[in-house]
Amino acid sequence: MADKVIDGTRSFFPQAGLAQDGWSTKEEATATCYCGTVQLSFPLSKPGFVFAFVCHCSDCRKITASMFTSGFVILDTHLSHVRGEENLKQFSQSQTIERKGNVMTNFFCSTCGSLMYRRAVGYPGASLLRIGTVDDFKLAETALRPTIEQYVKHRVDWMKDIENMEQIDGQASG
Repeated sequence: MADKVIDGTRSFFPQAGLAQDGWSTKEEATATCYCGTVQLSFPLSKPGFVFAFVCHCSDCRKITASMFTSGFVILDTHLSHVRGEENLKQFSQSQTIERKGNVMTNFFCSTCGSLMYRRAVGYPGASLLRIGTVDDFKLAETALRPTIEQYVKHRVDWMKDIENMEQIDGQASG
């Protein structure tokens, strides 16, 4: 897919995963799993877009196999399954979630294993998507640039505060 310019910003769709049909406009964009079976579309502004974050909680570390995750919250009323919803598998648990009684359900592509989004009792009516699944990589620097760094109390000591982000010890509420 060729890069294009939207509002003076050049989009960037690198060879990343097998699908090459992702898109973005001023209003919305797509996120696709690694194999291309599952694709979502979501808004880039309010009311459907809530906020973007970096999370250092132990749960995010383990489920992403990384020291933190970068994600964003979309209201479920504004999240669309372009394709592959039937290919999503769910796994729910509450044992590692810091807020007691907060069940987290993870939605994975059953073909390639990509985590497409999470839903939690703590964020009713919303889904938590991963910035790394978004097809237009430039959006991580613009519309999806995180503004909140949460669970900083669990951040590894070789990482410092991320500049220009609100620092929160626990879970952000948006």
